[in-house]
Amino acid sequence: MTETAKGTRLSEVGRVAVTVADQDRALDFYVGTLGFDKRADIPFGEGQRWIEVGPSDGGAGIALVNPQGCEGADESGSGPRKETGIILTSEDIDADHTTLREAGVDTDPEVMRYGAPVPPMFSFRDPDGNAIMVVSNE
Repeated sequence: MTETAKGTRLSEVGRVAVTVADQDRALDFYVGTLGFDKRADIPFGEGQRWIEVGPSDGGAGIALVNPQGCEGADESGSGPRKETGIILTSEDIDADHTTLREAGVDTDPEVMRYGAPVPPMFSFRDPDGNAIMVVSNE
């Protein structure tokens, strides 16, 4: 870890948090549908759980947080689209797009291709409307 010019010792993005209305449903989506690993599922505080998932090859994790009164959620637990800023990398973007669509995931209709230097990409939404972008590593 190196010290920056401003004096901090921040070295990496360790995890990001997305707000979910139902942690069990979100855990099933991220692990069962996306194939992520469950890294943590630990109770804390009064009825809260710290749940963290992430790709099996490591990197930053995603914390599935359920604050009191999930703002914007409707009765089904989903709500309006929420931009997370999360971008996942794909080794085969067309195959991943097809796999997610076939699994019933709310994806963009097609992979967007703008030409170099912009890589092919698409977005999908988890059951709570959290938008996640997938970008080709080509």
